[in-house]
Amino acid sequence: MSDLPRKAVTRTAKLAALPIGFAGRATWGIGKRIGGKSAEIVGRELQQRTAEQLFKVLGELKGGAMKFGQAMSVFESALPEEVAGPYRAALTKLQEAAPPMPTRTVHAVLEERLGAQWQDLFLEFEEKPSAAASIGQVHHAVWHDGREVAVKVQYPGAGEALLSDLTQLGRFARLLGPLIPGMDIKPLIAELRDRVTEELDYALEAQAQHAHAEEFEGDPDVVVPRVVHQCEQVLVTEWIDGTPLAEIINDGSQEQRDRAGQLLARFLFSGPARTGLLHADPHPGNFRLLPDGKDGWRLGVLDFGTVDRLPGGLPAVIGSSLRMTLDGEAGSVYELLREEGFVRESIALEPDAVLDYLLPIIEPAQVDAFTFTRSWMRSQAARIADPRSPAHQLGKQLNLPPSYLLIHRVTLSTIGVLCQLGATVRLRDELESWVPGFVAEAEEEPEEESAAEA
Repeated sequence: MSDLPRKAVTRTAKLAALPIGFAGRATWGIGKRIGGKSAEIVGRELQQRTAEQLFKVLGELKGGAMKFGQAMSVFESALPEEVAGPYRAALTKLQEAAPPMPTRTVHAVLEERLGAQWQDLFLEFEEKPSAAASIGQVHHAVWHDGREVAVKVQYPGAGEALLSDLTQLGRFARLLGPLIPGMDIKPLIAELRDRVTEELDYALEAQAQHAHAEEFEGDPDVVVPRVVHQCEQVLVTEWIDGTPLAEIINDGSQEQRDRAGQLLARFLFSGPARTGLLHADPHPGNFRLLPDGKDGWRLGVLDFGTVDRLPGGLPAVIGSSLRMTLDGEAGSVYELLREEGFVRESIALEPDAVLDYLLPIIEPAQVDAFTFTRSWMRSQAARIADPRSPAHQLGKQLNLPPSYLLIHRVTLSTIGVLCQLGATVRLRDELESWVPGFVAEAEEEPEEESAAEA
């Protein structure tokens, strides 16, 4: 039984039609250039038409198609405004909405997993879902003890749909590349596919959420709802009210944007240090801004289905390389990157060129407070994507070790959301507080050493 729209053959046909449409538009583009339009203008038009078709198809599907759409949506800041504008609303919808399961299917799953008398567990249960995402949908309810809860119900057949969609998308990842300048789509799809089994396991999700809820209990900045009940295909957690981050992006005040951005950065970097886990799905649908706590707002965090397990927190090499880059230590940065595998042994690069490549990217850490904007994101994407630029040539020679892949994606995604918010963030404060190696260890004074020896 599966209510993921609709049959597998229908899903495959929808996704398979995408590259055919891309090829048709490429032919159209050649015709336009022959007719006298500049390559840049035609390229923008092709990009816009491709994006419109892609997100139209992804918006009609759940499973891996929607998961990919959500992952892509946080990078819309990198697109030219005339391209990003027309479908930004469609991306926002992907973050929190999808066609819901029929009520009969929801009831069937709950009866199978919670028992024939499942309704006795709830004082109230809203049939209409409050949110529908890539592998499940959420219903607002009241638990038998009076607590407001969120009931996440997994779509029957979600696993098969995820794998099928991502496999299909992977086959024409190269064609999707021009949508997000400077980003390699294929590793993103491969990494999403590798996480399928983990994300479908609600027991693992419950463990990760419980660890965060325990650690952030009473925190003045971050709220994580507690797990109430978990079984296969069903996860019940405490309900939290708040304004979805997507609404703050669209209509929030500057105060809300700045506060949300600061808290998002704080959660990104403090989570691994405090729990040994990195929340690895930072699209706006997973966050709420709650009118409470220090400075008037707290960040509510949802959906712990995808996490990176980092028992020692973020690797110290990240903080050390950032610090040395900011200090202009080109040789030391280069040697560290070689040791960690970011530069392959078979490749020789100029340390100063590597430093020139990195400095613009870490500009937000160079100042006390940085305003993230779409124009800044676009400038970085264009610098790395332009085949004529030294940054593009050097970037092609760098390597991303597998152990850093998810950390890299989460960091990029979070920066994308900060740019959507247009938030002014004291990023350096968070790096100093939470990232190992960013602050150099103070050398002991000789007198102290002597005293210790005595």
